[in-house]
Amino acid sequence: MAFHIGLLLFPGVTQLDMTGPYEVFTKFPGARVDLVAKDLQPVATDGGMRILPTTTFADCPALDLICVPGGPGVNALLNDEFVLDFIRTQAKGVRYVTSVCTGALVLGAAGLLAGKRATTHWMSRDMLAAFGATPVNGRTVFDGNIITGGGVTAGIDFALAVAAEAFSPDLAKSIQLGIEYDPKPPFEAGSPERAGPELVARVRAAATSRQAERLKAVGAAAAKLK
Repeated sequence: MAFHIGLLLFPGVTQLDMTGPYEVFTKFPGARVDLVAKDLQPVATDGGMRILPTTTFADCPALDLICVPGGPGVNALLNDEFVLDFIRTQAKGVRYVTSVCTGALVLGAAGLLAGKRATTHWMSRDMLAAFGATPVNGRTVFDGNIITGGGVTAGIDFALAVAAEAFSPDLAKSIQLGIEYDPKPPFEAGSPERAGPELVARVRAAATSRQAERLKAVGAAAAKLK
C-alpha cells in the first residue's frame, strides 16, 4: 500500500530540516515522497543550495503525512494564507501532521496546535504558546496525530520515531542501521542545557534580528486565530 508523504519546500528552508527526514521517509514501505512548493521553480535554502520541487500545492494529491520543516524562511510563511490554507486542507485527511524545527510555528499559525503539546528549535520554543500549544523540550513530541521534532538534526530522530509509529520499531531500527545513524558529536554543545550560558548568549545574540522578526510574525499570525 502506498504511503504518500509531502514535505513543504519554501525559500529560506533549512535543508537539513527537510533532507534528514527525507532520507528516512524514502525508506518507508510503499513510500512516495514529494517536495511540495508553490510552483516548480528551484527553491533556494537558507544556505544557498537550490532544490527542485516535485509537485505544487495545486497538483498535490491527498497525503498520508505532511511535514513542515523550518528555517529562516518560516517567518514569511506565518502569515501566508495560501500556504496555511494548503496545510489546513491536507491536515483534514492525513494520518499524521508533522513538523521539524520551526516548522511547528507554521502548524501553529494554521491553527493546528491549539491544546497540543509540541516542540521546536530551542530558540523559538516559547513562541508555541502564542498558538495555544504547550511547549515541550524534546527531540520528538507526540500528541494524537500531531508529531513535532526539535531543531534541525532532531529531524532524523523524529523521522525514525515516525517510522516506528506508522510501521514498527523493527523497521525504524533497520532504517537507522542502514543509514548508519550512530551520532557521537565531538562536543557537548548541542543543547542550551549542555552548551553553557556564555555560548547560549552568544548564539542568541547572533540571531537577534531574525528572532525579533519571527516574534512579530508569530504575534500577527496568532491574532488572526482569535
